[in-house]
Order: sequence, then C-alpha cells, then structure tokens
Amino acid sequence: MFHTLKPARSEITGENEKMKTTRKKIWKSLALGLTLSIGMYMLPVMSAEAAVQKPLIIAEQGSFTVGGTYKQHPGTFSQENFIAEDGQRAYGDFAYVEYQKPVKAKRMPLIFQHGGAQSKRTWESGPDGREGFNTMFVRAGYSVYLVDQPRSGESNLSTEAVTPDTPWASNPMYGDKTLYVLSRVGHYDEAGNPVPNAQFPAGEKNYQAFQQSWTIGSGPLDNDLNADVLAKLADQQKDGAVLVTHSMGGTIGWRTAIRSDKVKGIIAYEPGGTPFIFPETEMPKITEARFKALSASAMGVPMEDFLKLTRIPIILYYGDYIKIGSENVGEDKWGTEYAMAQQFVAAINRHGGDATLVHLPEIGIKGNSHFLMQEKNNAEILKLALNWLKKKGLDK
Repeated sequence: MFHTLKPARSEITGENEKMKTTRKKIWKSLALGLTLSIGMYMLPVMSAEAAVQKPLIIAEQGSFTVGGTYKQHPGTFSQENFIAEDGQRAYGDFAYVEYQKPVKAKRMPLIFQHGGAQSKRTWESGPDGREGFNTMFVRAGYSVYLVDQPRSGESNLSTEAVTPDTPWASNPMYGDKTLYVLSRVGHYDEAGNPVPNAQFPAGEKNYQAFQQSWTIGSGPLDNDLNADVLAKLADQQKDGAVLVTHSMGGTIGWRTAIRSDKVKGIIAYEPGGTPFIFPETEMPKITEARFKALSASAMGVPMEDFLKLTRIPIILYYGDYIKIGSENVGEDKWGTEYAMAQQFVAAINRHGGDATLVHLPEIGIKGNSHFLMQEKNNAEILKLALNWLKKKGLDK
C-alpha cells in the first residue's frame, strides 16, 4: 500500500496563488499580442467597411408619365389593314418621371430637370460610377423626382416630326469633341487625346461613359411645352416642390415657376443655352461670344409674370473655366452665360426678390466643369445645396 503525503493547506494556497498570478501574466501577454496582431490586419478592413455607404432605405419608388397629348389620323381602323395609320392616334409630348421617397421624407420633394441633349441620367451615377445626386439627396431625406422632358430620353414619343433646327436630333451623332469642349470637361492634347479638367475623372472608360450619356431629341425643342408639363408635375405636390435644373433646363425652371405657385424654390446648376427671363421693359445687355450663336440670350415677359420669380428663393451655381474672350469656345460661351446670370440675379433682387449667384472658384472650390454634379467633388457640391435649403427653410 502506498500513502500520499498531503501538503499543508497553507502550502497549497501559496502555490495556487503563484500559479494563478503566473497564468494571469501569461494570458495578459498572449491577449495583448493577439490584439496587436489582429489590429494590424483588421484596422484596414474596418476602415474600408466604414467607408462603404449605408444601405439606401426607400419607403416608396416608381414611375409615371405626366402631361401629353395625341393626334388623331383621319379614317377608320380596320383589322384587314391593321398597320395603316387610318383611324389611329399618335401619342406623345409627355414627361416620364421616376421617383424615390425615403422613410420619413421631408415635406417638399425635389424635382430634377435635365439640360439639352441630356436626360434624367444627368442626376444618376457619374461616369466613373460614383453615386449621383438622385440617391444622395434621398439619403439627405428628400423625395426625388427625376424628369425626362417631352421628346427626350424615355419620353421620346412626339406628336411633331423633327425639324431641321432641332438641336442634336440625328444619328449617328458626330460630336464628342464639340460636347467635351462646350461642356468645359477638358481639352485635347497634340495627339488628339482627351485631357480632363481637375474634377472630372480621367481615363478612356470615363470619357466613353460621358459621351454615351447624351440623347437625341425626337421632335422640335419646345421649352414652353416642357414648362407646361413640369408645372403639372409641380401642381401634383401637396406642399409644393423645389426645382433643381441644369443648363438648358434653366429656362424651363424659370417658366415653370411663372406657371405654378407650387414651385417654392429653384436650384439652378449652370443655367444657360436657353433664354434667361427678364421684365420686357428691362431687357439686359447681351455679351457676345466669339462665335455669336453661342452667346447668352434673354426673353422678356410681362412684369406681372417676372415678379412671380421674386416670391421664391433662387440660387445659381457655376463651375470653373469660365472666361469671356477665351480661345476655348466652351470657356468663352459660358463666360457670356455667367455675365447674363449676373444681370438676371440683379434684376430679381432689384425687384425685391431673393436670388444668389455662386461662382465656385470664388468660394475656394476649383476645377469643376459644366457637369459639376457628376464630378469627383460632387459631395461637396451637394452640401452647398443642402445648406441653402436649410437656410431658406425648405428642409422641413
């Protein structure tokens, strides 16, 4: 028989305490080492994950058409000659509207009006795939309505045939260099390669994406028709809406506000290419471009109509590379538009209105083209509008 000698209780306790202390030190060292090691590998991953946008939460989305008309062809429809025009209608001249509403949307939506030879794609993802204004404003709490104006984009049915003076209405459309230069996106080197300006994403892939964003008109350009239809969309908004326009869409915005009192404000990105609105008794000075046809223009309206523009806040934003007399036709052309915008804003304010003109380089934001909403700093451009909406009480 073997007997096991038991140590005294005090000896056991002392030994256990030493072992516990030693184990704690070992585990602390292991834990610290693991933490540092894991941290070295995990921190970049966590940073990348943090940079990913949060999911876009939509309460409602859809599409519909607004406005429109039809023409009736004489005769009687017959099954025996079912492809003949006799007795049939041709529908067209409506706007296609796509919308998204976030959860807990602000009271007033934003209605987006594109420019010439463009479509609602103007407000969607940029050439390099970066998020566009359509969803960026939804993230900020605004319901967003994207419009394809009559005879453009997904609204391309027209009751009128294309006329010779309809701009950008033919396929194939040979105009990549014209559009690149006129939009002040960049210039071309001696070898003919495109060189984008500071804020436009570089590379052939982005150049091609930009060129594939254009659309041709399917009927005569009629900005009174466009304003009539846009006013119908504004009138559908219970608490009114803020218009967001671009380029040739600028004049549509001014005319829509004259037609509908549901327009509560206008954000205009580089309005031009179509007439600015003035009182018919106070027509502005025309600054001519080197190529006269590119000069800014104006149209007169009765004072009663003009004063409607003084009852809402209006802000105009212009990018960089604007210079009257420049050898670059785009810079020169938009120099004349900016000069006209200065007179427009002065006229609004002279009659008691609230209009603001912002030249981005003057506030330290440089390098933007005509398509500033699609460029590398579009989040910074968006923030300016959000601050203005808040300042004017249009963000409730």
